[in-house]
Amino acid sequence: MGRFGVTEILIILAVVLLLFGGKKIPELMKGLGSGIKEFKNAAKDDQPADKKSEETK
Repeated sequence: MGRFGVTEILIILAVVLLLFGGKKIPELMKGLGSGIKEFKNAAKDDQPADKKSEETK
């Protein structure tokens, strides 16, 4: 599977638009964004614990 080109991305966007409709897409993107934000926050919370264990060695 190679890299995605502009044509492939446009086809995927068209399929998503047809499946979910114009009104649902902003809600889906908002949910996706909040999920990514929570994941990043959880990853940041784990970093200090790792640094503390390295400092005690």
